[in-house]
Amino acid sequence: MLKPKYTLRKFILVLTPLALLLCGCPKRAEYARPALPVPESWASPSAAGEGAAATLAPDIAWEEFFEDGNLRAVVRLALGNNRDLRSAALAIEKAQALYRVQAVARRPVVNAQATGTVSQVPFGDDSYLSQQYSVGLGVTAWELDFFGRVKSLTERALEQYLATEQARAATQVSLVYSVAAAYLNLAADRENLALARRTLEAQQASYDLIRQSRDIGVNSDLDVSQARTQVESARADIAQYEGRLAQDGNALQLLVGAPVPEELLPKDLTGIPAPRELGAGLSSEVLLRRPDILMAEHQLKGYQANIGAARAAYFPRIALTGGTGLVGTALDELFHFGWNFAPQATLPIFDSGTRDANYRAAELDRDMAVAAYEKAIQTAFREVGDELSLRASLTERQAAQEALVEALRDTYRLSETRYDAGMDSYLSVLVAQRALYAAEQQLIAIRLARATNLVALYKALGGGA
Repeated sequence: MLKPKYTLRKFILVLTPLALLLCGCPKRAEYARPALPVPESWASPSAAGEGAAATLAPDIAWEEFFEDGNLRAVVRLALGNNRDLRSAALAIEKAQALYRVQAVARRPVVNAQATGTVSQVPFGDDSYLSQQYSVGLGVTAWELDFFGRVKSLTERALEQYLATEQARAATQVSLVYSVAAAYLNLAADRENLALARRTLEAQQASYDLIRQSRDIGVNSDLDVSQARTQVESARADIAQYEGRLAQDGNALQLLVGAPVPEELLPKDLTGIPAPRELGAGLSSEVLLRRPDILMAEHQLKGYQANIGAARAAYFPRIALTGGTGLVGTALDELFHFGWNFAPQATLPIFDSGTRDANYRAAELDRDMAVAAYEKAIQTAFREVGDELSLRASLTERQAAQEALVEALRDTYRLSETRYDAGMDSYLSVLVAQRALYAAEQQLIAIRLARATNLVALYKALGGGA
């Protein structure tokens, strides 16, 4: 009787040394994470802000980062409706299915088989019918993965699945940032619109008063014309901000993926609590927790697994085909038990360099993935550095701008007093009013930039996944 185990062992013992002798098989390459291609830290603790020793961004959930309840509600609405995030989630399910398909290749597939044959056989001057029926179970071409080919392909599929998961996390991080930025921009434009309307009311009142004074000979036509210039300028600003608000609303609705209830929209920027302060951390290793960096690393591991699969091509491929069942000459006479066992080995000897080329191509894919991984880290390092630099400068700019606005308010007040007393022309009031209005607009812009900077720093450090 044939002994399958002994026969299979003989195949392996004979073919493996022969394959190693006939082909120079490359050594197994183990994965090692590339060293960080950036400095160990960004700057001194003072440059990173007072929160440098606080909880790192990846450890802060976005619900904890945003202090404004309405903003949290809008982000939550976006996470449930945004189409890009939905597509990323479906991509995960597809990658998971592909991984399961590849993982099945490591296990035998058993099929039930039923066959029947009826044939007419000539016998002298006559003939007779020959009938043969069989029912059984069989294993078709199950590859014995002695050299890791199927395992490497399974690892590649797993890394692709994990990379897809991180891609979804990166999409969520970007979505949280984009929704927050659009929300803050809408708040700033609403505050600018309110400022423009208040300015128009004040300038309209001044214009009416100056025109009445001109009618009784106190003011000149020049004063009236200058006052009217301010009124029309404020009206133009109102129209501009009304148009921008419509665009802001459309942008926010697109990100959310559904209409945003009016009660969730901000009235102004001042009323939104500032996001939670962040600690950047002194070590650039925090970047390794960013979803896009993790995605690049999983892709790199996938290409590393491809090298293992290409290396396995230098070894014999051994597959088993077998079955067992009942055989008979009639459907009601399936009494005879039978089995078959057919091991098959494919020995690579000469292929004109195809395996060498495939192995080299797999190595080059891995090297390109290393370059992409390192570039992703360098880009992330710059993003964090830029936002940290902005944070320090924006804090100083906001304090200086607030002081400037207070000083210009005093100047405007004094100019009106001197004009009412007849000591100056209306031009001095006009100049002071324009300067104050521009300074208040700039203060809103700086407050918006500072709030957006905190959200951008949170995103750059990998928060929001």
